[in-house]
Amino acid sequence: MSKEHHYKSVIQWTGNKGSGTSNYRNYERSHTISVENKTTIEGSSDPAFRGDKTKHNPEDLLLSSLSSCHMLWYLHFCSEAGIIVTDYTDVATGIMVETANGSGHFKEVTLNPTISVTEESMVERAKELHAKANEFCFIANSVNFPVKHLSTVLVKPL
Repeated sequence: MSKEHHYKSVIQWTGNKGSGTSNYRNYERSHTISVENKTTIEGSSDPAFRGDKTKHNPEDLLLSSLSSCHMLWYLHFCSEAGIIVTDYTDVATGIMVETANGSGHFKEVTLNPTISVTEESMVERAKELHAKANEFCFIANSVNFPVKHLSTVLVKPL
């Protein structure tokens, strides 16, 4: 039996400089991303596409969604397996290919998490659980490119 979950976000363009989209160079790519009861995110396009480099862009958010979804599943499975994780940091990277007609797509994403566990005996299982987290991650299951994992597991007793 499957369950449906519904999500809603409001994207509001804030980049009209007075003449709308009268010319490709006459408007900003700025926008806000709002979800009820949550902090508003200021967005733009990537600077390569005339965006504001100080604001989040869709590519950043896709990469962040993959990384955070993976982390949440990973922590869940570690908890179930008795693996005590005390620190988790991921420096996720992605490659997007722009095609000749200006469209594009992600070619791959690599998650590079560095995890700390409390005992040496937990290291191997901690490494293995990345595959299970990837299998369960809602976002990874929704994309059409590979999501790779290059994890580092450190031992740091409590």
